[in-house]
Amino acid sequence: MKRKTLALLISVATFTVGLALAKFSIPPRGPKTPPTKSNLPVNNYSLSGPFSYENLTIFLIHGPDQANSKLFMPLQEAMERKLVIVHETSDVNELAIENLSKTDEVFVQAGDIVKGGQQDRVLAVDLIVAPHSGKTPIDAFCVEHGRWQQRGAESADQFSVSDGMVATRELKMAAKESRSQAQVWDRVDAAQVRLSRSVNADARSMASRSSLQLTIENEKVQASALVYTKTLSAIVEGKSDVIGYVFAINGKLNSADVYASDALFKRFWQKLLRTTAIEAVAERSGSDKTETVSADAIRDFLADAERGQESTNEVTERTHMLRRETEKSLFFETRDMAQNGAWVHRSYLAR
Repeated sequence: MKRKTLALLISVATFTVGLALAKFSIPPRGPKTPPTKSNLPVNNYSLSGPFSYENLTIFLIHGPDQANSKLFMPLQEAMERKLVIVHETSDVNELAIENLSKTDEVFVQAGDIVKGGQQDRVLAVDLIVAPHSGKTPIDAFCVEHGRWQQRGAESADQFSVSDGMVATRELKMAAKESRSQAQVWDRVDAAQVRLSRSVNADARSMASRSSLQLTIENEKVQASALVYTKTLSAIVEGKSDVIGYVFAINGKLNSADVYASDALFKRFWQKLLRTTAIEAVAERSGSDKTETVSADAIRDFLADAERGQESTNEVTERTHMLRRETEKSLFFETRDMAQNGAWVHRSYLAR
């Protein structure tokens, strides 16, 4: 056999073997088969429930504490103990928060209402406030558009309390998704109308007709909500691994909040439940039938929210908020960059 013919045969053989091997090493083209829902666990969460009263259904979320999780002080407690000052800035959409404590780190949760100043505000982002923080700016929205002056004996320069949160899913969406002051005002008005209709009385306060906080404080609204909280408050007792909850109203999924530890969740539980009860009161339909949702629907909701398209907002150098969104849901995760980006709070909203 001539050398040229032999060389040609060797080349052809080498090429053929190479093609055969390539079939095993080159990944197939085209879309991959999506994983099934059963293969998409939601951060090791498990659920207990449902726990229901009238039109409200709650599932508790169970899971392990995150490593080295911190027990932050809620804003409400910090203000009650005079450890934090929330300053009026005369800017409708920005306030300043100052932690006077020598040792306690404070956690501000998006949705917290601060009462006083020149008009009541809702704080728009989660924020970790370190001891001796100095004045730290924080985004806010007005939830009392009819006032721009001192109210009664309250200080116009500072805010007195933070024992309320925005109620209604629509209000949360206006503040956290569209971030529109006009939409926040519109949703506040709608919430006041619904609450008034539910308690069969004008729930708006004569002291300030546009104040969401004063409407929430209405005697009949509070009495209606109290029945819910008395019925459901104890569902977390005797459990050491509850890190959050998810709820539905009138059989429709609403939202969920999850925290880095059982202890941190329980510091927020009573305030969260009061807010949830207010929303349930606003959405009462008059029907005696209690609608519920399934645990599978809850798992699908949580998993869908965590799969969304991702973006990150650097609130401060220390506090970062990750956002994911899908057609059906919004997901926010607050991370503490002083703890190597460990998550502190997760919020889920159904669209």
